[in-house]
Amino acid sequence: MASWVLSECGLKPLPHIFPRPRTGINPSKARFLHSKKSITDLKLPSVKCSGDFSRDRNWGLKVSAPLRVAPLEGEDEEERINGVNGIGNNKGVEEEEGSEFDPGAPPPFKLADIRAAIPKHCWVKDPWKSMSYVVRDVVVVFGLAAAAAYLNNWVVWPLYWAAQGTMFWALFVLGHDCGHGSFSNDHKLNSVVGHLLHSSILVPYHGWRISHRTHHQNHGHVENDESWHPLSEKIYRTLDSATRFLRFKIPFPLLAYPFYLWSRSPGKTGSHFDPNSDLFVPSERKDVITSTLCWMAMAALLLGLSFVMGPMQLLKLYGVPYWIFVMWLDLVTYLHHHGHEDKLPWYRGKEWSYLRGGLTTLDRDYGWFNNIHHDIGTHVIHHLFPQIPHYHLIEATEAARPVLGKYYREPKKSGPIPFNLFGDLIRSMSKDHYVSDNGDVVYYQTDPQLNGSSKSG
Repeated sequence: MASWVLSECGLKPLPHIFPRPRTGINPSKARFLHSKKSITDLKLPSVKCSGDFSRDRNWGLKVSAPLRVAPLEGEDEEERINGVNGIGNNKGVEEEEGSEFDPGAPPPFKLADIRAAIPKHCWVKDPWKSMSYVVRDVVVVFGLAAAAAYLNNWVVWPLYWAAQGTMFWALFVLGHDCGHGSFSNDHKLNSVVGHLLHSSILVPYHGWRISHRTHHQNHGHVENDESWHPLSEKIYRTLDSATRFLRFKIPFPLLAYPFYLWSRSPGKTGSHFDPNSDLFVPSERKDVITSTLCWMAMAALLLGLSFVMGPMQLLKLYGVPYWIFVMWLDLVTYLHHHGHEDKLPWYRGKEWSYLRGGLTTLDRDYGWFNNIHHDIGTHVIHHLFPQIPHYHLIEATEAARPVLGKYYREPKKSGPIPFNLFGDLIRSMSKDHYVSDNGDVVYYQTDPQLNGSSKSG
């Protein structure tokens, strides 16, 4: 009887044989497919059928099988976790229909659904357009340095430091695009431009590129993520008081990036400069050596300039802007994964998937700086599809939002200067200290002793 009603309403009945997903529908909950109960016993939203099925159909039950697209990183894993045609675990559907949304529930859509919603032209890389941003930023960098050196007074220098440090950050973002391959389809062009941009701001291009790829491939995973991943309680308890203080007390976390390049995060070993680090596989060692040599060449150039113009002038022209750039980098990368007003999940084990991990990332609004640092705030779609060029990210995000639903968290609007983000940073640093050693879906916990309070958050 149920099959007849479904067919009359224009819906194909589900097949009777389902492969069992690792996490998905409990088979006992799917027995209605073989039962003799009527359609009213299934407690599905009512479906009104009429003689005219050609228009104005708004079905309560939506069963779809989107066309298969080219597989992406993590997509096969996502399909195994979410079950057949994305229906597998129905917790995400229940959350949309229920009164409370659970951000840790598997979503009712697949990675392919998001990709299908993004216009095709958003995937097209224009090397000339990418190079135009490089030329723009380099001209601004040299123009600012020339103006500051010419004026050379203490009213100008603080303004110069803020502006030039921001532009160093913009250069990093363009080199970041080279590392992802979203700058162009030409691997050699990406490598040359990436080395020039990143070496100029003392970043080892290939060493960073490889570890950043690890970050994207494991985003949201407690142990396997690479960038600002949470500390397990066991590792957190092994930290001495000085390390805890430096990691969680502003402004010290905003100065962490150079130290991370040399020795990574607590609980991890290796260096971005060492070709034998466990960050890299043997086939990548030549790339790492090349980038380390480029870094050393830049360091030697700066040393030579200190003799030519004097160390104080070099500090003013390059040293202070460099640390402003480091603060930008640490602020942005941290807030793209932390600081939301609601607690967001971190995963491990079978609960983790590429999609679920990527959906825990956050978009941010940086006011006037959005265009200056190449819309890096559109971070969710970038994390899921890092091959999309930065100049298409806003359009791609708008196209994907209807699919993402509540799994997309609308960024709070900032003023011209995003002072509000410092409040998010301070709140997160005071509460998000470690996650449990147990469980495959975990949330940050608070160490009351670190804050000198008596309550645990």
